[in-house]
Amino acid sequence: MEWLTTFPHLDDASLTALKKSIDEGFRAFTRAYGGGIETFFQPLQFFLIYCERLMTRTPWPIVILVIAVLAWLASRSIKLALGCVVMLLLIGFFDMWDDTMKTISMIFVCTVLAIAIGLPLGIAMSRSDRLQNTVNPVLDVMQTMPSFVYLIPVVMLLGIGRVPGLIAVVIYAIPPMIRLTNLGIRLVDKDVLEAADAYGSSGWQRLFKVQLPLALPTIMAGINQTIMMALAMVVIAAMIGVQGLGQPVLKAISNQYFTLGMFNGLAIVGIAIIFDRVSQAYGRRLQQHMEVAHG
Repeated sequence: MEWLTTFPHLDDASLTALKKSIDEGFRAFTRAYGGGIETFFQPLQFFLIYCERLMTRTPWPIVILVIAVLAWLASRSIKLALGCVVMLLLIGFFDMWDDTMKTISMIFVCTVLAIAIGLPLGIAMSRSDRLQNTVNPVLDVMQTMPSFVYLIPVVMLLGIGRVPGLIAVVIYAIPPMIRLTNLGIRLVDKDVLEAADAYGSSGWQRLFKVQLPLALPTIMAGINQTIMMALAMVVIAAMIGVQGLGQPVLKAISNQYFTLGMFNGLAIVGIAIIFDRVSQAYGRRLQQHMEVAHG
């Protein structure tokens, strides 16, 4: 009766041989194409370094002023803009300014990359049920795979550094952007699309002048979720060399520095609150604008 209590499986020798062959195949791929892949991602590295230097070398009053103005333009709320200013002043007062600027620059680059990849893919999924059925399982895997697992193939291909961490963060954070772009376009009222067709709109005109504007609040929700997931990945990405607030938190975990970890963790929370409130307020303003314009 041993078969009832022990699940049937490959024998140890076969399982070891299978794992070994997969590992050797991936290592061979890394040796053959790793240099070319690293060269391909060099422009991304230059962009990330440029954004990081821009944020860290710009005088702090200008950075705070720009963020406050952007928060007000997005929300039209003085309270929200002042809240952003107070949050950034507290972060700087506790000597976390440089790490915060590095984290913000990384999140900015991750968000730009996620939009550049996720928006076209979400549009393509909204126009093809077959593509949607193909991509959805991949997105399910990307969202449920433990975040530490993303680091293994990326580090094997590109080593330790900013770009591998950036790629791991984008892989982890991009699914909401793709899903909500697809969902927002599919939820556009069919009567509106029929009216656009009746006026002789082409496929591109219908997409850019009808579907995307009406889906914009949903797309903004996708951007919001992408930013939140990217921030959640900051500490894990610090394990492979991503600079910012994640490295002090990782150091605090390794050395049991309670205050260091708590302060930098609260700084990450503060940035998340700023991004979340501003993007949500902008999404609500877009929603109200669409309701006034269309009904």
